[in-house]
Amino acid sequence: MTQSHELPGALPESLQRIVLENLREQQDFPEPGILFRDITPLLANGPAFATFIDELAAHYRGHIDAVAGLESRGFILAAPLAVHLGIGMITVRKAGKLPPPVIGVDYALEYGTARMELRPDDVHEGDRVLVIDDVLATGGTAAASIELIESAGAEVVDTCVLLELAALGGRDKLPGRQLDAVVTFQSA
Repeated sequence: MTQSHELPGALPESLQRIVLENLREQQDFPEPGILFRDITPLLANGPAFATFIDELAAHYRGHIDAVAGLESRGFILAAPLAVHLGIGMITVRKAGKLPPPVIGVDYALEYGTARMELRPDDVHEGDRVLVIDDVLATGGTAAASIELIESAGAEVVDTCVLLELAALGGRDKLPGRQLDAVVTFQSA
């Protein structure tokens, strides 16, 4: 574990290019009126995905001690990044998916609540953690996950998402937090 708390600057523009070149938009999915932005072409393009992870690792190297992947597509990004950096991965899951002991945080949805959980044994006191996910929409999952990781004793130093849907206001749920969005779309 390194001791520097100075975070790297803005993400390299090359990451945005890689994502945009490997992004597929699907109108009216999963329901009419929704424009779905699909990252699976990036995942399926081995060389592009490897370059993406290499550049992301170079950006965060020395600034984090663990990567927290949010269920479920955050896992796809967190695992290779953690391996590349030689650090651990924390899995933050929806309620009931991890064996005990777990700790959890409830958060509000449009109609009801949801819960994110993690195994506290997977978090090391004082670790600097990067939270990573595929999309930041309303921000509820990210905010709950940050609260959860910090309640377990680590410090969330940054959150990284491939896509930010700015019109949905997720950034507003993370006041004062470092947020790196590879690509930001102004409309949902």
